[in-house]
Amino acid sequence: MESNITLKIILLVVIVAFSLEAIAQTETTKEEKVKVLIHITHGPENPTRATLGFLVAKTAIEEGYSVTLFLAGDAVQLLRSDVLDNLVGLGTGNLRAHYDAILKGGGKFYLSGMSAKSRGLTEADLSDKTAEFAMPKVLLQLSMESDRMFVY
Repeated sequence: MESNITLKIILLVVIVAFSLEAIAQTETTKEEKVKVLIHITHGPENPTRATLGFLVAKTAIEEGYSVTLFLAGDAVQLLRSDVLDNLVGLGTGNLRAHYDAILKGGGKFYLSGMSAKSRGLTEADLSDKTAEFAMPKVLLQLSMESDRMFVY
């Protein structure tokens, strides 16, 4: 009888220990930010879709997520100053306001180097921006490291 009680106590201790370990792992996971990658390929030709990508990025930052944007195709033109200052999507807001909020919240911008080159976007166009040119390899790496990915 006494060994039966001892066995139950040991079993209870083991269950509590595993439960505490599970709780500790959950706490650690909550502290790590979820990584969100937003890949935008639409540019000024589709202002609603383009600004929607920025709006989702801004919202994700406000919700506490880590956000990276990769602009490719026509989307590289979204970081031209005149486009940033004037593009407004239907129901999706002002591009400049979203861009500023994303930067303020720690969001990172990458632009496809090949897309930029073929559209005449240069380092000079980005001199006052927080963004860098990147090759497809970077997009692939970011997508593999991200917890969630959205494409616009």
